Amino acid sequence: MQKLYAILALMFSLCLVHQVANANPRHYGGPNDYKRDATGYRFQNLANENNDDDSMQQRRREREQRGLRRLQQHKWQAGYVMPQHYRSDSYKVDYRGTNLPKPARNQQWYKVNNDYILVDSETNNIIQIMEY
Repeated sequence: MQKLYAILALMFSLCLVHQVANANPRHYGGPNDYKRDATGYRFQNLANENNDDDSMQQRRREREQRGLRRLQQHKWQAGYVMPQHYRSDSYKVDYRGTNLPKPARNQQWYKVNNDYILVDSETNNIIQIMEY
């Protein structure tokens, strides 16, 4: 019985040590750190926060530009599945206004990067690609 208590106590202490060892340490010097003014009250360092916002927005713009370049280089092929992002109404086109052949039932024309893509509405498979 004493061995059982000793084993349980050891397991419990190991669990506590494991939780303490994996706890995140306090990070000093980050944008969320506070400084004290002359009166002793805390205030947030807004200058660093503005710089962080600018750099974050710059990184976001660069990431969006990389994604746009990647999408513009994408080559469509019949048999591929149309990505969900392009299945929205903003990419759909009317075949009559663009001199495209009439789609069959459960088919829809989409325009992506100057390509007209005929997609099966049920399976989202690309049937035909027409470049303009």
